[in-house]
Amino acid sequence: MQNLQETVQRNCHIADASHAGDYTLCIYLMKMREFFRWEAGEGFSASLDNRQVGRWLREREALWESLETEEFAPMRIDDNEYNPFDSGAINTALRDDGLVYSGGLGINNKPHFFLARLKRHDAYNGYTLYVADKELARDLTSPPAMAQGNNIYIRRESVKRMLWEKLESWNWNQPDNAMGKALGYYDFKGNVDQALEAMTDNELETILLHEIGEIRAGERLGKKWEELLITLPYTKAELMLRAVRDHLADAITTLPALLEKESEPSLHFYFGNLTHMRKHLSPSLMDAYRHWQETGNRARLDELADRNEAHWSQLTEEILKIEPDPERQYVAAIQDLIEKNRL
Repeated sequence: MQNLQETVQRNCHIADASHAGDYTLCIYLMKMREFFRWEAGEGFSASLDNRQVGRWLREREALWESLETEEFAPMRIDDNEYNPFDSGAINTALRDDGLVYSGGLGINNKPHFFLARLKRHDAYNGYTLYVADKELARDLTSPPAMAQGNNIYIRRESVKRMLWEKLESWNWNQPDNAMGKALGYYDFKGNVDQALEAMTDNELETILLHEIGEIRAGERLGKKWEELLITLPYTKAELMLRAVRDHLADAITTLPALLEKESEPSLHFYFGNLTHMRKHLSPSLMDAYRHWQETGNRARLDELADRNEAHWSQLTEEILKIEPDPERQYVAAIQDLIEKNRL
């Protein structure tokens, strides 16, 4: 167990050595502070010693610098060796140990690895669901959920940490926005830890719905969509394409399910997590949300959910008809097409 945990954590460090600098300075420092909290085993309500965090940060950056050229290590379990990205085979080998593992690629092809205690493993609407509990090894980004094929990994501890980061960000100015309304359903002033537990339990379903939507959207879009994204790193066109795909994924599963469920905290949480680009591409969605808030009438949201999927599906089909060219005129063509088809 200790060797396995150390191998996974070392692979996490190698991944972070190449990608930790992808964040803005503010986000980087916030994530590093929470990474320290996790590694030190401190609770969310515990005050952290800034000098201790600063020393740890310098040591971690020095470690990453020493690992920049290292290769990911294979996983060794019961005298067998596994590629660290072969999550299926590794989880089969760990089946009797109450553990769950994942190795995959996220945004901008950043590798992600984690090892955790397994809380739940079952079938869900044709998908294999792994819900991870206490994390034994993780990277800086620590995404709360990932889909690989028909396997969905939900990291409960990372979901809770993500919610804590949302709470801290909102607390800076406490704006009257969707995230603030979502947080307002829980007693964060009275008992932070208990409120985080309750919100985590409530939003696991929302995150699961989005991951299912991601899988179904990926099946429709195929490899050509991913190949197109690879040609557009760190461009406005890439941000737009990712936002379009997220809208399609949520139109397939998330928004219809949340409206049917009639969970107001989850609906506020959904809108509170929309990126600036997603809001820009779907002004009618934001108008419908504001109308619901002002009148208590959800009719516009329901009407929009009925036509959401068709709109984003048709737009993705039109995007895929644009062929890349050596002069990269296709980049402007993609941006222009998306701008003209905002919903």
